[in-house]
Amino acid sequence: MRVLIADDHKLILEGIKRALDSSDDFEVVGECSSGSQVLPMVGRTNPDLVLLDLRMPGADGLTCLSQIRKRYPEENVIRTVLKRGASAYIVKSIDPIDLPSALRQAIEGNVFSTIGLPDAAESPARAAGLTDRETAILSALARGLSNEAIGKELWVAEQTVKFHLTNIYRKLGVSNRTEAARLAYQNGLVESPLDDH
Repeated sequence: MRVLIADDHKLILEGIKRALDSSDDFEVVGECSSGSQVLPMVGRTNPDLVLLDLRMPGADGLTCLSQIRKRYPEENVIRTVLKRGASAYIVKSIDPIDLPSALRQAIEGNVFSTIGLPDAAESPARAAGLTDRETAILSALARGLSNEAIGKELWVAEQTVKFHLTNIYRKLGVSNRTEAARLAYQNGLVESPLDDH
């Protein structure tokens, strides 16, 4: 099975390669460190499987996934956690020994509900590692509320809002409110006001 790995963290990339090298039925045919490299690399290497990091420079994993599905459509796409056409969502804390087996199950069409993988019914925000409180704050931020207004709406101190925002930015891999709001809407982490129209 030919595998393309896209991750901007060299250590993670090397770890995935090492985990797959231990299995006879996987061959790593390409590596990308930026989302903008993924589609051209898919065209060059023709992989059976693409492992996408959710947050990468250039284009995030969900954007890449949508582009791949548009360019290379497949029938009977498995309904998944991210609801974007992925066959599985595998967290980086998975034991490397279990990775080849997890990939085989994804290709065979098994939907994951195993250790290290979120439940299939899980929301994209939860899959991104956000708590309910962080999701509520992100939603308020995306609506354009100030820290003070968010604090009043959620009955918490402004300092508490700032603390949560620091964690949200870290988890989403962004550095400011604008990037967080854009990522939240793009990846369905919060409901877009346009969804109601």
